[in-house]
Amino acid sequence: MSPSALPGPAPHEVQAHRGASAIAPENTMAAFRAAAEAGAKWVELDVALSADGQLIVIHDDSVDRTSAGSGSLGELTQSEIAALDAGSWFGQDFQDERIPTLAETIAALGELGLSANVEIKQHKHHKSLDQLVGAVQTDIAKRSGSTEIMISSFDPEALRAMHALEPELEMAMLWGRPPEDWAGQLAAIPATTIHMHYKALSIGMLEETDKRGIKVRAWTCNDPVQLVSFWDAGLTGVITDDPKLFLG
Repeated sequence: MSPSALPGPAPHEVQAHRGASAIAPENTMAAFRAAAEAGAKWVELDVALSADGQLIVIHDDSVDRTSAGSGSLGELTQSEIAALDAGSWFGQDFQDERIPTLAETIAALGELGLSANVEIKQHKHHKSLDQLVGAVQTDIAKRSGSTEIMISSFDPEALRAMHALEPELEMAMLWGRPPEDWAGQLAAIPATTIHMHYKALSIGMLEETDKRGIKVRAWTCNDPVQLVSFWDAGLTGVITDDPKLFLG
């Protein structure tokens, strides 16, 4: 059965995980372009601070895994990070890719007609939460009128701090498996959305979140069949490495 024949999310509820990271190196402009070409309207991306306090779009706290370089973000400046080859590890066709800043990415997303789920990473080298969320607020303020922003994090304190700065933005709490007191934890942020691992989904919880008006998106699912039984129960959306799988 083709993806288009299966029950699934609304097209605007398909988010490309770190860009279309099945097709291009994660968290690079190539991955964001690939997401747009696949028809995605949203990308999920990760941000962390460099040694000189610039917001970098990267998942890890070092450049080792996703570049030809090595070193902790806490030891490297933004310009040193920008000089690294961030594509060859994925494929030689991508050897000119770089690790972008959030500001550069926000500008590119506007040109591509994309919106962003900005996942805030808390790393040991960060000086303070205020510095981190303040930098996020500064960079997302540069977005075009067509680019929507939501904020997600595994850290409720980061979401609470971002909500205080940007109360109009959607806040999504990231969990592998939500705790029993998930409703209370959301209310304390406050957040209206859960992003949870697709293997932790259950019909019962989705019916409860749906009754409470809480959105639930599943991460990181690359098989539409795995989610078929959950859409009617109230699943809102999906975060996937390959948006074409859910967009037909």
